This record gives sequence, structure tokens and C-alpha cells, in this order.
Amino acid sequence: MNRGMSVGLTDAEDVDATLRAVLVDVLGITEERVQGFNEATPLFGALPEFDSMAVAGLLTELEERLGIFIEDHDVDADMLETYGSLLTFVRAKALQ
Repeated sequence: MNRGMSVGLTDAEDVDATLRAVLVDVLGITEERVQGFNEATPLFGALPEFDSMAVAGLLTELEERLGIFIEDHDVDADMLETYGSLLTFVRAKALQ
């Protein structure tokens, strides 16, 4: 990996690792379970731990760890449906 080119910027792999860590911390599920998530893994509605209160905590934690701001109108069911859709959203925010 060429880290020299990204001065102070988060790369796509960092965003993925951060999202996985936040899911572990906020949802209280095991790191092994989260490491098994792929783009198609269903989240909201499929994980009992991932309820509306967890969504609020997840978004707040992502904002803090990635230095991003997530507007209320950015959040919808499609973005929370799968790990891939959430990762795509978070990467777009973090890498813009």
C-alpha cells in the first residue's frame, strides 16, 4: 500500500476497518462475526442488535471516528439495508 500519497486522508480500507470496529462497539457483537460481513450481509431488520437506537449510536460514532457529518436526510432504509450499502455511504462521506 502506498501511504505516502494520502496525507491526512482516510482511504477506503481504513473506512471499512472503522465501520467494522464501530459495528462491534455499538452493537456489541463479536469481531469475528463482523469480519464475516460482506457487501450482501443484511443489517437493519436482520440483526436484532441493530435497532433504531443502535442506528443513532452508530451514526454518531462514525461521525466522531471519521470526522464526517451525517445529515438526517442522508439516512434512509436503503443505506442501512446491507453492509455494502452502509459502507458505500460511509466511504462517500469520508472520502469526499
